[in-house]
Amino acid sequence: QVQLVQSGGGLVQAGASLRLSCVDSTRALSKHTVGWFRQAPGKEREFAAGISQIDGETIYADSVKGRFTISRDNTKNTIYLQMNSLKPEDTAVYYCAAAAARYYSIVPVTPVAYNSWGQGTQVTVSS
Repeated sequence: QVQLVQSGGGLVQAGASLRLSCVDSTRALSKHTVGWFRQAPGKEREFAAGISQIDGETIYADSVKGRFTISRDNTKNTIYLQMNSLKPEDTAVYYCAAAAARYYSIVPVTPVAYNSWGQGTQVTVSS
């Protein structure tokens, strides 16, 4: 099972950019579909972006499409979330996650399909 450690995040003004990183210490991340989720105060955890293991297909939530980009570097056992044109409504704790192995060809959008999670990192966007 992968072990994910996140970095990045912070406090920025609206319109700014941030990049989140997520490193796997077990070197098994390349075998998994991976995703980024976020959870705002008082709300459920929601899918933001994902990338499949088998062909690198990416999918995005409508709320971030065109502004966020997910990518992976299997040589570094790392996934990234580049966030541009940030909005106050993007404020949340962001989590990286690796899906169960059977989801290698698709990108699940529900948290239950993911069995390894990063520790979470706060992103705050001020208006």
